[in-house]
Amino acid sequence: MAAEDGRGNAAAMPWAHLRLPPFPQVAVKVLQLARDENVQLHHLCDLISSDPAFASEVLTVANSLLYAPRYPSTSIIQAVAVLGANTLQGMCVTVGVRAYLGKTLNLPATRNLWRHNLACAIVAQRLAQGGFIDKDTAFTSGILHDVGRMGLAVVQPAAYAALLDKHRGSPETLLDAERELFGWDHCETGRQLLSGWKLPEEFESVVAEHHKPRRTDGSWDVPELVKVSCAMASTIGFVAFPGCETRPLGELLEMLPARERRVFQVDAETLKKEISESIRAIEAA
Repeated sequence: MAAEDGRGNAAAMPWAHLRLPPFPQVAVKVLQLARDENVQLHHLCDLISSDPAFASEVLTVANSLLYAPRYPSTSIIQAVAVLGANTLQGMCVTVGVRAYLGKTLNLPATRNLWRHNLACAIVAQRLAQGGFIDKDTAFTSGILHDVGRMGLAVVQPAAYAALLDKHRGSPETLLDAERELFGWDHCETGRQLLSGWKLPEEFESVVAEHHKPRRTDGSWDVPELVKVSCAMASTIGFVAFPGCETRPLGELLEMLPARERRVFQVDAETLKKEISESIRAIEAA
């Protein structure tokens, strides 16, 4: 826990003193290997199978409603052959982040953060289907975008839960409160986590910049997609913290390019129900 200053406030803690649990090593190795265009799928399967618990979770997620396979896979090699190396990366990050959260997922604040990230990932994956952004990269970016918040919740669950409950409304006010308590905000925490875990650098911009204002030039890439996906996840009921300010779904849809907007010809309640079913399937793994 952070030391307290003379006024009874939690003093900012140097990053080196903030001990964060490691990311599962098998997930890191799979992510590194999967990025090699020449990798053989059986090498990935052997690596995953070397950790039976991790392999079991990957297989359960592969057979969940998130991927809705026509024929359920009964082995890792079947799942990898059907889904491919790119999708496997997103699954490994999903399972890896959940393993990192561990028992803290039983706490309401961490559970809300986890579901917010899952909802953001599913929305981002759907949005990516409308354009030229890789859907698996979009999904993985959504899972990771708020990992810094979850990191702070893992290290100081009581203090961070109180912070989330106290600073309702604007995400910017929460960022300021995080800097006051820890010496940095959750965006910097997430960047440090990705670097320390040796996860792909391409996700650092999403983690570090998802609270920056949207661009005004109309450009559309993964960081911009995640900003909208994050807002949409909150709007349909998967908020990261109590009292989080949200915007109407129609207003958010108007921010999308036409091809992405066509993917979401559905009302907010239907969308929430569909995403809730996918989240329940992942949580049951």
